Order: sequence, then structure tokens, then C-alpha cells
Amino acid sequence: MVTTAPVPQKPAFAWRPYLRAIVPLGLLAAGAIVLRPNLSLISGQPLAIKIHLAAAVAALFLGGVMMASRKGLRFHRAAGWVWVTMMATVAISSLFITVINPGHFSFIHGFTALTLISLPIGVIAAKRHNVKNHRGTMTGMFFGGLIIAGLFTFLPGRLMFEMFFGR
Repeated sequence: MVTTAPVPQKPAFAWRPYLRAIVPLGLLAAGAIVLRPNLSLISGQPLAIKIHLAAAVAALFLGGVMMASRKGLRFHRAAGWVWVTMMATVAISSLFITVINPGHFSFIHGFTALTLISLPIGVIAAKRHNVKNHRGTMTGMFFGGLIIAGLFTFLPGRLMFEMFFGR
């Protein structure tokens, strides 16, 4: 009788932390639950994270208002400069955040590079009255640099996940 050594099994992927994040986010999106963030977690964070978080939340709010408002008016131009300043603050402050890989940048810093390149392109397009290019660049930064990058902050183990779901 021939016996074979057992084949080592690869450990199963741990879905539990991700389900713990996905289910509440889905319920939140459906309006089924209202979350109260644990804001006390912010107080222990480095200054770069506090600046980054404040600028990102402000840029998200102002960007949503600007997307919903009429374009080309004085408000849009003034608010646009404020939004560009906020986005530059978000991008520059992220360069000082290396919590995931201490001393190194993470894949999320790709959004930083994209933002720092796209901001001047969008501003120049507006100055040249190239509405199509300006709209595409700024909308891309809003959704890519704020919405999509922001969703990555809700992965298990990250600050935003702990603030909202780490009870």
C-alpha cells in the first residue's frame, strides 16, 4: 500500500473582516442604518492625517455642491479656487501619511500623483475656456480622487473603518 504525504493546504482567505465592512456600507447606502462615527479616534492621529481628513471632507462637500450648482457663475469660479486649494491640501498632506507601509508610499498614493498632475491641467483648461477638458478633469478628480480613494479608507484596519464600524 502506497501512502502519500498530505498536500499542504493554502489557508482560506479570511472574508470576515471584509464582510464586516461591506455589509454595513451596503446597509448605510440603502439608508437602513445611521452611523455615528467615533470622532475621538481622530484626536490621537498625527497632524498630517487631521489636515488630510479635514480637507478631504470639505472638498467632498464643496465638490458635491459645485457639481449640483450652475456652472460658469461667480460662485462656481470662487468655489472652484477654494476646491482646488482643498484638493492640493489633500494631495500634499497625503505625502506625509505612510501608516500602511511605514516609511513608504502605498498604492493609494497613486491618487496623490494623479491629483497633483490633474489639478493644474483642470485649472489651465478653465482659464482657456476649454469647458470639455475642464469638466472631464475636475469630475475625474472628484470621483477618482475623493470618492474612489475615499472608499479605500474604509478597508478593515484603516482609520475610517475603525471610526464607523470598529465598535
